[in-house]
Amino acid sequence: MRVRRSTLTSTTALGCLLLLAACGQGGTAPTTEDTAPTPLRAAQAPAPAPLPVPRGDGSEVPDDFNGDGHRDLVLDDLVKAQSHADDAGIGIVYGSSRGPVPGTRQLLTPKKYAAPTDGQLPAVFEAEASCDLDGDGFTDLVVTTDPPYDGQGRPPVPLQLLFGSPSGPVGRAVPLTVPERARYGNDWPERPVCGDFDGDDAQDLVLHASAGRLSYLRGPFTRKGAPRQAGAPLTSPGEAPTGPAADVDRDGYDDLVVRASTGPGEASVVLGGPDGPTRTGVTLPDGVDIALGAFGRGKALDAAVGATGGTAMRYDLPTAARSTLDLPGSTLDAADFDGDGLSELVSSGNGVRVLPGRATGPTTAGAVTVRPAATGTTQVLTTGDFDGDDLADLVVRTYRGDTQDAVAVYRGTEKGLVAAEAAVTFSTSAFLTP
Repeated sequence: MRVRRSTLTSTTALGCLLLLAACGQGGTAPTTEDTAPTPLRAAQAPAPAPLPVPRGDGSEVPDDFNGDGHRDLVLDDLVKAQSHADDAGIGIVYGSSRGPVPGTRQLLTPKKYAAPTDGQLPAVFEAEASCDLDGDGFTDLVVTTDPPYDGQGRPPVPLQLLFGSPSGPVGRAVPLTVPERARYGNDWPERPVCGDFDGDDAQDLVLHASAGRLSYLRGPFTRKGAPRQAGAPLTSPGEAPTGPAADVDRDGYDDLVVRASTGPGEASVVLGGPDGPTRTGVTLPDGVDIALGAFGRGKALDAAVGATGGTAMRYDLPTAARSTLDLPGSTLDAADFDGDGLSELVSSGNGVRVLPGRATGPTTAGAVTVRPAATGTTQVLTTGDFDGDDLADLVVRTYRGDTQDAVAVYRGTEKGLVAAEAAVTFSTSAFLTP
């Protein structure tokens, strides 16, 4: 799993979390039109009107905003009608037993879904994290906004919560409540990470405070955005909590990575416990990106730290035996595409390569290169089980400027990732259709 701001998983499906494979199954298959590969599409091209969102009853599947048992895809970078147009908003493509269905989509705009501050709607509306904050079986979305601030004293809380429902997120978001006793200094409370850090089966939030402190908000959360409990800020080895969280030492408490700063550099694993994420574990080497996964060589999870000079491996956290991979590309992800219990390492930034997982760690032997049909710059969006077969899939986006892109989903199989042809391909320009 890549340590990034992005979609998170429910700890009730922890075994799937660690391998980035959700447990959804069943449902209606998308149509041939939805799943057939398509070329890079200009934002001005017309798209069919959205299909109705299937109604669900709640599930424990990660990123399941409508609770129908299928993982949904969150898209924070959408193409624009023109290069200088405002951001379109946040897109959700709803899932099925065959993966994301581009025709079943929802656009979350600040005009329709954001909560105003002092009567002013935000211009910024970006997805930060996702988890079931109120424990009702529907994934909720944590978004960041830009509330008005005069620069005096403590800034307002920029985070808002969009709660899931049988029809996905409905109604306006509510501002996240961060009690004064949980804040420290005058920094913006930001960089939210979801996780069950105290082991009570409820999702908590960890936020940046300032000066080596973290705000720790215990869940579940009310529909008004308030945590069950929040104490004094926790002392931290760094400034920037980074998700998704995972139980790296498999003691029943979620843990997270905290960077020394928001940019590249040193990071530490902070371990959860009955009092939350209070214990500093191993210090990781300087790097640009960090991926946690079951890479081998131990019983616990491992860390891959990407840097320009290669990838540093730390096995069996939090004690961390060391080794190095001669691997170009400092952006990393991890997932189990073949279901053998070991994570494959995905390296991107200089092309997208998938290194097979082995008992001795990832290997460049037999590495697979993913070459999308669309031309442009390709980035990994996420990994996860989008078709309910207990095997992780890979989602990438290829873009060319602000107005053209293509999203491609590559499926995992028992023989590994099928990189020759995407199972689902679409353009986010579809979200420009009302």
